[in-house]
Amino acid sequence: MTVEVGQLAPDFSCEASNGKEVKLSDFRGKNVVLYFYPKDMTPGCTTQACDFRDQHKNFEEVNAVVLGVSPDPLDRHDKFIEKHGLPFLLLADIDHQLAEAYDVWKLKKNFGKEYMGIERSTFIIDAEGTIVKEWRKVKVKDHVIEALEFIKENL
Repeated sequence: MTVEVGQLAPDFSCEASNGKEVKLSDFRGKNVVLYFYPKDMTPGCTTQACDFRDQHKNFEEVNAVVLGVSPDPLDRHDKFIEKHGLPFLLLADIDHQLAEAYDVWKLKKNFGKEYMGIERSTFIIDAEGTIVKEWRKVKVKDHVIEALEFIKENL
């Protein structure tokens, strides 16, 4: 399944770091930054999460909610949130169904080994639930600012 800009974003129900089941439809009326990342506590993922943390108030000012998604379990998300003071929800996509729905569960290669994992990606979903922008194979540097600027200029 492939998701594309202009399509209604696939709804989901996923365990979140607030201890509740969260659905995308819970956020109708707000812009949503749905970002997929490989693993808590790794250098690139930590930098990206902290960049979102540092811009959190700016996202709120443009009616945007940030949701981070990885296959890590909730206890690992809790440690990640506590260690870095993350003010947004992290979703535990342990069975990678959400990643598969957004077509970011990919074959990866690292040091000659092949494995399945998250392709770092971000989706901007407008207040009506439509995907209005996507970034795949995200490079962490300056990405959060780019996402924020897109929302400011287009939503």
